Amino acid sequence: MIGMGNFDHKDLDWHLLHILLTVLQETNVTRAADRLGLTQSTVSHALKKLRLIFGDPLFVRSGKGIVPTERARSLRDPVTAILDSIKQLSDARPFDPRDAPLEFVIAANDATRDLLFPRLMLDAAQEQIDLRLSFIPSGLPSTKLLNDARCDLIVTPMPPDGPDIIQSKLFEGEMHCYYDATQRDPPRNWDAYRTDRHIAVRFADGRASSELVAHVDSAPIKPPVLTVTNFGSLVPFIKGSTLLATALNHTGLGPLKELDHAPLPFSTDPVSVFLVWHRRDSTDPAHRWLHDRIRQSARALKLQN
Repeated sequence: MIGMGNFDHKDLDWHLLHILLTVLQETNVTRAADRLGLTQSTVSHALKKLRLIFGDPLFVRSGKGIVPTERARSLRDPVTAILDSIKQLSDARPFDPRDAPLEFVIAANDATRDLLFPRLMLDAAQEQIDLRLSFIPSGLPSTKLLNDARCDLIVTPMPPDGPDIIQSKLFEGEMHCYYDATQRDPPRNWDAYRTDRHIAVRFADGRASSELVAHVDSAPIKPPVLTVTNFGSLVPFIKGSTLLATALNHTGLGPLKELDHAPLPFSTDPVSVFLVWHRRDSTDPAHRWLHDRIRQSARALKLQN
């Protein structure tokens, strides 16, 4: 049983209350997450925090769904009123991105950086918005990047998971083979792929980009003959050679556009790329403006692919 003494109003914020209200409305964590544009993990972490704050289970399982407790039902009207009041406050002071310089630090690999942000920067400049972005390598990102405020946002296919970390899917893609068609054809099957001459991106934490490929066959993929630190470095090594790289199909619109590419010759799960930020920034208007612009870039990317 959760103790009522754990309640502290200072632990509440707009983001938590918004999640609570949405789950109350949907009575289903999956539907609530979809509606909010968040992952189920983010919503589950938020509900865990809310249970500790209110000292109540809030929701209990019933069949395939969940039902709110009496305490949760009693919160619906006051939470709605609070969220409406907060919205009125923000509406009363509209945010204008041209009022002052906007500075952000973003952790991303060069592939997602080059796919999403050049157009965003051009649009901001045309609108006379003084947007200043600094990029740091994401590798396999940890919650520490956000918890310690070393960056404002992470764009990654491998989102960190934590109670104060918010994840929102930007786009989904398939893993493709990248090669020089003047030198070779793409591999025809799993066995040809796993024994091929691979080149891979290896991040600072030791993980390789090829680890996003999952296959039911237990036979290992032959180790790469060459590793580089970013996707842009793949091109000069693959051009004129028989080397093979593996990356998201969208990467063919960005740093690997000079190469030929084809779907993997076996079935594999799609890969999602996420926008990740810390809960403390959820109500900041500048952050919310940038989130919207990044999502616009992601939608444009889907149309191009």
